[in-house]
Amino acid sequence: MIRPGKTIGMLGGGQLGRMTGQAARELGYGFAVFEPSPNCPAGQVADLEVNASYSDEGALRHFAENVDVISYEFENVAVDALRKLEAYAPIFPKPDVLHICQHREREKLFLDSKAYPLAPFAVVDSVESLQAGIERIGTPCVLKTASFGYDGKGQRKISSPVDDYDKLWQEFGADRAVLEGWMDFDMEISVIAAHGANGQTAAFPVAENIHTDHILDLSIVPARISPQLEHQAVELASSVARDLDVTGLLAVEMFVAKDGALVINEMAPRPHNSGHYTMDACVTSQFEQFVRAFTGLPLGSTELLKPVVMLNLLGDIWQNGEPAFEEALSNSGAKLHLYGKADARPARKMGHINCLADSNAEALSTAKRLKRFFL
Repeated sequence: MIRPGKTIGMLGGGQLGRMTGQAARELGYGFAVFEPSPNCPAGQVADLEVNASYSDEGALRHFAENVDVISYEFENVAVDALRKLEAYAPIFPKPDVLHICQHREREKLFLDSKAYPLAPFAVVDSVESLQAGIERIGTPCVLKTASFGYDGKGQRKISSPVDDYDKLWQEFGADRAVLEGWMDFDMEISVIAAHGANGQTAAFPVAENIHTDHILDLSIVPARISPQLEHQAVELASSVARDLDVTGLLAVEMFVAKDGALVINEMAPRPHNSGHYTMDACVTSQFEQFVRAFTGLPLGSTELLKPVVMLNLLGDIWQNGEPAFEEALSNSGAKLHLYGKADARPARKMGHINCLADSNAEALSTAKRLKRFFL
């Protein structure tokens, strides 16, 4: 157990690291951040901020020597860097977990080896394998880079039969990719499951997620699904977390197919955008649970206290000046969270609002009204 009073080290300085750091401080921990770019959101709440490349072994050693446990807030960290850091401090989730989750091919093959439900897929590393995959899976389908893809980046939908496979593969520009069958689904949902160092598992309520231009727009909780389907989704995510041996959090994104079946889309071994609702609507936030899990503290209650809709705030709403946040805060059920980012670029996640109400229909109405106001 890493007891309160010790120092948590976070690789990555974005908003997930920031909110984890805030939760860590409430539990009595010190907090340090390793991030290449200075003045990062997480660094604003840290005792120590180290700004250096993840390949800078001296900086990594300096960072590790000043913390008692290390975690990470995003997947694009070199596993080799984590393995070097393990000589100085324990790392959770373990580097082997990141090795699987940061690469779509390894992720798909792991899930397939455990017989978890997936869309038809094929590993693509050449024109020939691309053609074979499309001929087997059919169109429409989607081609995704094996690594470094998020919020719709590194993806291309293939809607109709291909005339020139060489041109398609060349234009895609990746050495390795995963081809997936296109899912005709009713909705997208996600479950965040915590798996502690002591083997304890606890999952948060299912979030129903609505995306705009491949970026999460709204998360509705409780999800508008049957109790039976909610139970299946929670059990599925919890099972994957146990099979991966995650010490921390695992966010599992799923499709609800037209026939009601669940299909896993992606997973991430960290706090997740779709879990931000927990900050105000649950007994324990996903960020506190993350800290509890990898420090060895008992996991907290995941009980939902009130229906909620999380609204993402993107940089687009800053393009005409500072948004009038007083409109949001005039609603007693609206809770504003800003991430401390100086540059409000379009499509950049700048903050979110949790809209709490007596029903998710009322919460959704508030969230949509605020979205119309800001845009």
